[in-house]
Amino acid sequence: MATDKVHLSHCILYEFQQGRNATEACRNLLKVFCEGTVSDRTCRRWFKKFETGDFDLSDKPRSGRPSLIDDDVVKTMLEQDPFLTSSEIAERLNSAQQTISDHIRKIGLVWKYSRWVPHELSQKNLDDRVVICTSLLARNKIEPFLNRMITGDEKWITYENIVRKRAYCEPGKPSPSTSKPNLTLNKRMLCIWWDIRGPIHYELLKPNEKLNSEKYCQQLDNLKTAVQEKRPAMFNRKDIILHHDNARPHAALGTRQKIAELGWEILSHPPYSPDLAPSDYHLFLSLQNFLKGKKFKKEEDVKQALVQFFESKDETFFKNGIYKLPSRWQEVINNNGNYIIQ
Repeated sequence: MATDKVHLSHCILYEFQQGRNATEACRNLLKVFCEGTVSDRTCRRWFKKFETGDFDLSDKPRSGRPSLIDDDVVKTMLEQDPFLTSSEIAERLNSAQQTISDHIRKIGLVWKYSRWVPHELSQKNLDDRVVICTSLLARNKIEPFLNRMITGDEKWITYENIVRKRAYCEPGKPSPSTSKPNLTLNKRMLCIWWDIRGPIHYELLKPNEKLNSEKYCQQLDNLKTAVQEKRPAMFNRKDIILHHDNARPHAALGTRQKIAELGWEILSHPPYSPDLAPSDYHLFLSLQNFLKGKKFKKEEDVKQALVQFFESKDETFFKNGIYKLPSRWQEVINNNGNYIIQ
């Protein structure tokens, strides 16, 4: 008598429910069905499953069996949600994780971090980026000024640094974008100014302290003192160029008056352009990689981590970050103002 696997699994379950062991079940089934229909090993596998409380009678794929999953099924799932992991797909398709990983490699997808975009650029934003980059590029070719530039910016340093998610995508194509995670309550704002030689001045704001024009002007006075101590030649030349973005504390009237009082020049910077700010595309990127996965209990731990990071970087690191600017200006021009994708 021939039998199918589904019917056989019901029979094995019946034997289990009768209180028999796997060997007895196998012997009883062979009396009813033809020789070779079921093995002792098969009965033991089913009994082991039933003993865990799992009475699903579908025979799940096991290692050594050919995969019954179609590549297109996996590809469609990842097109709908590229953030799915191989283990999540395996669970949904009732398959082994290694099998899914093999299908993903066969499809030709790779695992990348998602990318963040800071702003949806309007046509005016695009035009402004091209005009300003063209002007800065031409100026630097005639009179190189990067050696006398000080760049500054702010970054939140969180006490718990979450690792960014990855997603599958085709080689050579950018990964999908995603929103930045909410910042935790335990955080400090790092304010830093640096040049081609390294950090000149940095400080952490106090908890709940806001950065406004008044506070920023106080910081500029602190920066002036630091420049006088650490960069006396630059200070004495009185031709310092300050580069920062267009955040409100930076662009406020009081701030512009303070910078004029210091005798410094403000370098043009297009709105919504972190890809043209050395702190964003170079320094903070490296700092975030350093902080990734780290957890801090108190502010002193944060300060110590910053000291360790800056001490680990030589002058070449900072010089390279600022010297990338001309090539990035050119790339924005070539891209008609669009963002530079890392």
